[in-house]
Amino acid sequence: MMRACSKLALGCAALLVSACGDSSPTGSPAGSSGTPTIACAPASGGPDLTGYSVAPVTSTYATAGAAGGFFSSGQAADVMLSGLGFDNSGGALLFNHPRSLASDGTRLALSDGNNNRVLIWNVAPTGNTPPDLVLGQPDFTRNAPGNALSQMRWPGQVAFTPDGKLLVADSYNDRVLVWLTVPTTSGTPADLAIANSSMRWPWGVWSDGTRLVVSSTGTSRVLVWSAFPALGTVAPSFQITGSGIGTPRTVTSNGTALIVGDHNANGSSVGNWFWTTFPTSAASAPQFFRSDPTDVNAAWMQGTYHADGRLLLLGGRSLNVWNSTPTSATTAPNLIVTGHQYSGGDGGAVAIIGGRTYALEYNGNRIAVYSDVPSTASRAPDFTIGSPNLTTNTLLTNYFITNAMPAVAAGRLYVSSDFDRKLSVWNTRPGTSGARPNWVYSLPFSPWDNAATDTMFALAGQKTVAIWKAPPANGSLPDIVLRSTAGSVALQEVLGVAIDAKYFYLSDFGANKVYAWRGVPTGACAPEVTLDVPSPGRISSDGTWLAITPRGNPPVVRLYRVADLATTAAFASVGGSGMFNLPEDAQVSRGSLFVASTPNNVVHVWRDAANAAAGLPAEIILGAANATPVPPPTIGASTFFWPGGMAWDGSYLWIGEFKFSNRVLRFTAR
Repeated sequence: MMRACSKLALGCAALLVSACGDSSPTGSPAGSSGTPTIACAPASGGPDLTGYSVAPVTSTYATAGAAGGFFSSGQAADVMLSGLGFDNSGGALLFNHPRSLASDGTRLALSDGNNNRVLIWNVAPTGNTPPDLVLGQPDFTRNAPGNALSQMRWPGQVAFTPDGKLLVADSYNDRVLVWLTVPTTSGTPADLAIANSSMRWPWGVWSDGTRLVVSSTGTSRVLVWSAFPALGTVAPSFQITGSGIGTPRTVTSNGTALIVGDHNANGSSVGNWFWTTFPTSAASAPQFFRSDPTDVNAAWMQGTYHADGRLLLLGGRSLNVWNSTPTSATTAPNLIVTGHQYSGGDGGAVAIIGGRTYALEYNGNRIAVYSDVPSTASRAPDFTIGSPNLTTNTLLTNYFITNAMPAVAAGRLYVSSDFDRKLSVWNTRPGTSGARPNWVYSLPFSPWDNAATDTMFALAGQKTVAIWKAPPANGSLPDIVLRSTAGSVALQEVLGVAIDAKYFYLSDFGANKVYAWRGVPTGACAPEVTLDVPSPGRISSDGTWLAITPRGNPPVVRLYRVADLATTAAFASVGGSGMFNLPEDAQVSRGSLFVASTPNNVVHVWRDAANAAAGLPAEIILGAANATPVPPPTIGASTFFWPGGMAWDGSYLWIGEFKFSNRVLRFTAR
C-alpha cells in the first residue's frame, strides 16, 4: 500500500511495501557488514558464466596496516593506483589517452592529454622510436599540470601552421598556446596565450597562418579570427553558434572546407558539422551534419587532407576516406579501411607525412602507422608507436583503469570499471603507489556500481547483477548472476547496488525506482520496498543510512533511514546547486558520508551522516582547502581531476577519478 510522507522529511518519495520470502534478516546488526539471506528459491543449476574470465597478475607490493583517526580538509593522498605514481608519466613512449596528431610535413606532434604534454618528433618516426622533445613538461618523466606558459592542463588538439607556428588547445586552462616558431628544446614556454571571455574549454584548433579557428566546447561556439591575433586578448572576428551546435570538439580544414566534431550535436548526436565553403560571418551556418558512417554512436571524426585532395577521417573503429570533401550528409566514403579495428574515442586523429599515414587511437593508447595511404579496405597498419604491436594496449598492460569504482571488503581492495568491463582485485590493501592488482576479471557486461561486505560482493550494471556469496578471492567466479530480472522486477538500466544486514538494493535508472529485497532476489519474489526516485544512480548503505545519488539536476543526495524504509518514504535531501555539481557517487559507510562533487573536483565529508541529514555543511573538504572557489581539475596529491567512485574501510578512503582521468587515490585516516 502507499504510505504518506513524514511531515518532518526534507523530501519524500513514493514507497511500496510487499512481502517476499524470508523476512527475518540475518548476519551482523544494522550498520555493520552483515549479509541478507537468499530471499527466494533460485532456479535449479548454477549461474551462466558465459563471458566471465579471470587472470592472475604477477604483483608485489607492501601491505598497508590499520590506521586510526579521520581526515582534514586539503589532506594529500599518499598512494596512487591505476598509474605509476604522482607526477610520473612512465616515460617518453607511454602515452595516456592521446588526443591529437599534427604534422608540418616533416615533424610529428602528439597531444598526450592525461600526461599534460605535447610530444614532438623532429622527423616523422618510421618505427616505435621516442620523441625528440616534450612541451608542457621539463622532461619525459613528469606529468603534473600547470598554467604557466611552459605548462599545460589537459591539452587538446595540436596544430602546425604553414608559416611555422605551433598551436595547442590548452583545454582546462581555457586558452590556446602559441609558439611563433617550433621549439627545439624540451620545456620551451609558449610565446603567447590566446584567451578571452568567449573561450571556455577549447578543444580544437586550426590555422592557415592567417585565419584561426578554435572550438569553445564550454560555450557551444566556434570562434573564428580572420587575422591571426598578435595579442592573446584580441577577440575573435565572429562566433558561430546555434544551428544545433552542442559541444564542439576537433577542427579539420584544408582552407576551403571546415569540419568540426561535436559530441552533443542537436542535443545528443555524435558526429561532425560540415561547411563546404569556409565561414565568413556569424551567419555562416554549417551545410550539414553527419556521423561516422560505420557507427553513428562512435566518436566524432577527426583527420586531415592529403595533398591530392583526399579527406581521411578517423572516428570510432574505421578509417574513412573520401576522394574530396563530401557535399551532403549522404555522401558515402570512397573507401572504409577495416583491416584494423581502431580503439578510437575522443582522440581519433590522422596525419600524413612522407607518404605514410599516422592514425591515433585514443582508447588504444598508440599510433597505428601505414607505410602509405591505404587504398584497399583490408589494409592493415605496418607498425605502431607507443605500443609494441597492434594487439597491445598499454593502458591495459599497465593496469590503468577508466571510471574506477572502488570497494573494500575482507582486507581486500576491489575496483570495477564499466568502460573496461573489468574487475581488479588486490589481495591485501596496497601500501605503495603503482601496485598492480593480483587478479583481473573480464566481464560480459558493464558494471556501473559495486557493493561489498565481509561476506558478500556484487557488481551491477545494464540489466545484469553478478553476486559472490563471499568476496571474490583467488579468482573465484560469481555464485549468482541475475539477467534482465531481479525477483519479480524487470530490469531496465541498473546503475546502483547496495547490501546491508537487512536488505539487498538495486537502483534502476530506466525505471526511476530503487528496490529493496529482504534478501538476495534469486527467485520470483517482489521487493519489500520500492522507492520512486528520479534518475537514480549509485547507491550505498551502512545498515543505518541508505544514500541515493540521482543523476542530473538538482544535484542532491537522498538519505533514508534503513530502519524506517518499510514504513515511511521520508528522506533528507543533501546538497543542491550551491554545494554539489553532478555528483557521481555518495558513500555512506561506518556512519560517515562522502559525496564526490565531480566536476567541482572536491569531495565533501561528514564524519556523522546525521549532520548531513540535518542540513549542516560538510566538516571536511578533500581536493582543496575549501569548496569555493571551484578548483580546476588537477592530478596532484591533494587535488582531483573529477572524483567519482569511493570506498571507506575505517582506515583508508579510496577515490577513483572519472572519465578524463584514470587515477585511484588513497587517503589515510590520521
